[in-house]
Amino acid sequence: MIVKQRNVPLTILKLRALVRRLPPHHPKMSSILNDLKKREAGYKGECSLDFPLSFLDPKRHFIFHDLRLQDKTRFFQLDTLIVTKKFGLIIEVKNMSGMLFFDAHFNQLIRTKDGVESAFSDPLIQVGRQESQLRNWLLENGFPVLPILSLIVISNPQTIIRTSPDNRNLHFKVIHRDALPAKIKQIENSMKESVLDDKALKKAVRALNKQHIDADFSVLERYTLTVEDLIKGVICANCNDHQLFRRHGRWLCNQCGHSSKDAHIQALQDYFHLLGPTITNRQLRDFLNIPSSSTATRILQSLDLTSRGVNKGRVYNLVFDAGKKG
Repeated sequence: MIVKQRNVPLTILKLRALVRRLPPHHPKMSSILNDLKKREAGYKGECSLDFPLSFLDPKRHFIFHDLRLQDKTRFFQLDTLIVTKKFGLIIEVKNMSGMLFFDAHFNQLIRTKDGVESAFSDPLIQVGRQESQLRNWLLENGFPVLPILSLIVISNPQTIIRTSPDNRNLHFKVIHRDALPAKIKQIENSMKESVLDDKALKKAVRALNKQHIDADFSVLERYTLTVEDLIKGVICANCNDHQLFRRHGRWLCNQCGHSSKDAHIQALQDYFHLLGPTITNRQLRDFLNIPSSSTATRILQSLDLTSRGVNKGRVYNLVFDAGKKG
C-alpha cells in the first residue's frame, strides 16, 4: 500500500510561482527556467514508477514517496522507499535520455546525447550513502537490522545503459523502469527469512511516516532576489500577461475581457510560495494592488483563514493544499 503519496515537490511549486512573478526578461529568468525544467523532468520520471509499482501486493509492500528523514544532524531524502518484512528497498529514479555510461573507475555517470558528453555525480555513491543513513535511522529508532537495498531506475525506456566490461555487477543495481516488478520479486525470492513481524512492521511504517520532515527554503534567497524583483497584482489566467482590476467583487482583464471571482487565490498562492505563510491586510493590498482596506478585509474573510492579533495588527495564516499531486 502507498503510505506516503507522491506530491508535486515544494521546489517545483516555488519555481513555478517565481517564473510567474519575474519579468520575462529578468537576467536570472533563464537560469530559473532551466532549474525548473530539470526539476519537472525528475518529477515526471518519479511519477512514471506509479504503473510498475501498482503490480506489487499492497498487503506486503509499504511504499513511501519523497520521504525525508533526519539521520542525527543530517537530512536525507528518498525518491521512493519500499518496506517489507524482509527488506527495505530504496529506489532512485533518473529521467535521462541518450546513452548513459557508468564509469566505475572515476565514479561518475557520463551521458552522451546528440553527440555531446556530460558528466554527472555517480548515483551509485548516492544510493550507497542513503542505504547507510537509513540503516542508522532504523537503529536509532530501535528497529531490528533490516537488510537495506537500493536500485537506480532509468525511467526512459529508450535510454541506453552501458558500462565497462569489468563492471559485471551493474545490472544488479541499475535497471529500466519496466523491469522493476520482476526485480523486486527476484529480491523477495532471494530472502528466505522475515526480519520484522507484523507488529514491528506496522510500527516501522508508522515511525517512517511520522518522522518525515518537509524541506522548506526561501526561493528568493536561493537566487539572490528580493520582493522588489517581483511582479505584483493579480495576473490574468487567460492571457497570462496583463494584471486584472477589481470591480463589484470580480476581477476583470482590460486586454482579453476575462472575468473571475477568485483570481486572487492564485496570486495568494504565489505569495505563499515566495514570501511566506502569513499575511496582513496591508501586505495583501500591496501584493494584489488593492487600494481599499475594506476590500482586502473581505477577501481575507472569504478565505476563512485563522489569524492572530486584532485590528491593524491582525496576521492571517495562509493555508493551501500545496502538496496535491498534479
